[in-house]
Amino acid sequence: MSDQPRPRASLRTAVVWEVLKGALDRQAKATGNDSLEVLDTGGGTGNFAVPAARLGHRVTVVDPSPDALFALERRADEAGVADRVRGVQGDILGLFDVVERGAFDAVLCHGVLEYVDEPAEGVRNAVEALRPSGALSLLTAGSGGAVLARALAGHFVEARRALTDPAGRWGDGDPVPRRFTADQLSGLVRDAGLDVASVHGVRVFADLVPGVLVDTEPGAMEALLKLEAAAAELPAFHAVATQLHVLGERRA
Repeated sequence: MSDQPRPRASLRTAVVWEVLKGALDRQAKATGNDSLEVLDTGGGTGNFAVPAARLGHRVTVVDPSPDALFALERRADEAGVADRVRGVQGDILGLFDVVERGAFDAVLCHGVLEYVDEPAEGVRNAVEALRPSGALSLLTAGSGGAVLARALAGHFVEARRALTDPAGRWGDGDPVPRRFTADQLSGLVRDAGLDVASVHGVRVFADLVPGVLVDTEPGAMEALLKLEAAAAELPAFHAVATQLHVLGERRA
């Protein structure tokens, strides 16, 4: 898995990065352009923006946090890609106050829809930012993963509430305003005018396995990465994944 770091943190990003890298490669081949225009909404400190820039793409990161954008600038500079990464303060609902419509080959919307008042509007804006052949990478918290996590922690009342709550929340103290199912995310993508190219469960096992096992058992990290990749495409595991990833593509 190239272009991504190998430490334990990669368990949280490896599946998404492989799907995203494949989509960018296909876009580059289809357009005959090795340097795509990529928009990362809510991209923060550049977890995906900097690796995408390392591939030669030009990345615009829109994020509401000045501190995150400052860290992004420093990270891009340290990675030697400062000339290909641009940070702009803004958010998905006011997207076209800071970027142009129809200007991007790919749009990333990772960890954003959970926190906006109108998720459907956010997805529509992301799609409107795409060029005719563009792709959308959408990553959100999964409702089933929260149920499983609360149950395994012994919080059974909270697990049941998360199971029945329309927003997938386990209680008033839940820091995540809303979670989604795979069907809900796919519906948002289709309603915005894209085909659903793929759905992946993310962090199916990574958040449940004791860290000491991964850090000390020889070969455990690599084996867990392979297990995550194998389970990610299976619909049976989407229902218990901590996060869900949907790749949408423009209809021909």
